[in-house]
Amino acid sequence: MLKTNKMMKLIFLPIVFFFIFFLVVPLLYMFWRSLKKGNAITIQNYVEALQNVEIRDAFLNSFHVSLVAALITTVLAFLLAYAVHFTMMHRFTKKLVQVGITLPMLLPTITYGFVLIYTFGNQGIITKIFGQPLFTIYGFNGLLIGYVFYTLPVAFILMQNSMQYIDKRFLLVSVLMHDRPLRRFYHTVFRPMLGTIGGAFILSFILSFTDYGIPASVGGGYKVIATELYQAMLGAIVHFERGAAISILMLVPAVLGVVMLTILERFNFQYKQVSKSDLIVHRFRDLMFTVFSFVCVGAVFIMFLTIFIVPFTKGYPYDFGFTLEHVKNVLAEQGLKTVYMNSLIVAVLTAVLGVVVAFVSALLNVRTPLKGRKSIDLASMITNTVPGMVLGLSYLFFFNGSTLKGTFLIIIACNIVHFFTTPYLMAKNSLQKMDPTWEVTAELLKDSWLKTVIRIILPNIRPTIYQMFSYYFLNAMVTVSGVIFLVTTKTMLVSTRIKELQHFAKYTDIFVLSIFILCTNLIVKLGCDYIAMPKEKTKEHKDEKINSNDVRYS
Repeated sequence: MLKTNKMMKLIFLPIVFFFIFFLVVPLLYMFWRSLKKGNAITIQNYVEALQNVEIRDAFLNSFHVSLVAALITTVLAFLLAYAVHFTMMHRFTKKLVQVGITLPMLLPTITYGFVLIYTFGNQGIITKIFGQPLFTIYGFNGLLIGYVFYTLPVAFILMQNSMQYIDKRFLLVSVLMHDRPLRRFYHTVFRPMLGTIGGAFILSFILSFTDYGIPASVGGGYKVIATELYQAMLGAIVHFERGAAISILMLVPAVLGVVMLTILERFNFQYKQVSKSDLIVHRFRDLMFTVFSFVCVGAVFIMFLTIFIVPFTKGYPYDFGFTLEHVKNVLAEQGLKTVYMNSLIVAVLTAVLGVVVAFVSALLNVRTPLKGRKSIDLASMITNTVPGMVLGLSYLFFFNGSTLKGTFLIIIACNIVHFFTTPYLMAKNSLQKMDPTWEVTAELLKDSWLKTVIRIILPNIRPTIYQMFSYYFLNAMVTVSGVIFLVTTKTMLVSTRIKELQHFAKYTDIFVLSIFILCTNLIVKLGCDYIAMPKEKTKEHKDEKINSNDVRYS
């Protein structure tokens, strides 16, 4: 049996300190601030928040639109994943779905709103085609469409990761037993996926409920809780205690979601062995799902095509002549290079340091006998629950007045904590699949634990490391809610600069910056996938890599 050594303890202590200092203490401090009313400790802030008509309506609005968006997203994600894994669609179509549906993940959510305005607004592309607006884009309609586009990629990835491990032999057995189609579908596909379906629904709901970027652009007069929190903290009149109380209240749906996820765990299936079986050809089914897939991917492409049309026209929507003048003006703008470099610095450091924290945390939890190592799972659950705006606000309260306020270190630490869960689960799942006797064998051969990790563990987990780096980098480039309270004029990022340009109605500049973010993320994503690919020499290794590439709440 592997023995605990000093090196394990020396590495474990900084990890524990990191989460205490950058997660637990800031949240506890914000909770304490929410109980302060002048010099008194009271629940009056919560009473006033719940009695405030605007805040109460914002909560109800957020709940309503998030619930509808989560329902639509879950259905679409399930059907798209089903089309990829349980139909005989052409391979090209399946690959198109897997790439096209995940495209929105490469852009900030605040960009989604501006894309909707230029697609369905009074002067939008779709409006020009039909001659009149199809519907009002501001308010509930815009939020609903934006939330669906925002949460669909994550729900789809979660669904397809689980669906590929359903044993397809049961479909063949059901056909041979002459089961009715609905009965066959329920018992062989839907029932094994019930836990994942519930998880995707809860994840989509929480992401929609806590998002700030989309309401900031198309919310209009339809108030949601994220914009109320922003107004309380950065509005004309600042209410720190009210903001702290709203933040704590925003945690309630997320906590309930995590409780429901633990209940749904019992519905998950585990097969001793998953075998590949040919699907039965059904031309009508395959045709319908092909059309459905093209419609969904086409909707994504049409919407985000706007980003590449508006900046290169002379005077949208009146003059569609091609020009590079807008791009040149943005490139010539003073300070843009600094803002872009700030984003790159934050994204790279977040990815590098985040991978170290997530990998070491998973390594200590899975591959060592340390006492207290399960506390890392608790930290993972908390980071999975706390919305980005709430975490950023807790940092604003806790580090206010310190030398760390307004520094890149705070932004990087917030990103590492905010996006910790998924990379941690990637590493944890991969490490659990490795031979558990490697360290024991090395110890018997008088080799140190650290050398074993470097020589044996790291080479075998390298593809997952690249995926973890990619995940951290992409999210650090596009996040708005997590850093909106932390950036200053010196630490301005491209994603928060987009929010600033909104006040000056510089939508063309916003699309140019969005293209910069999209191209940067594409380069990093494709680069990481290319580097990781040669390591996947066998189909089994490839399957393990896909299985470890889980999303939040998986």
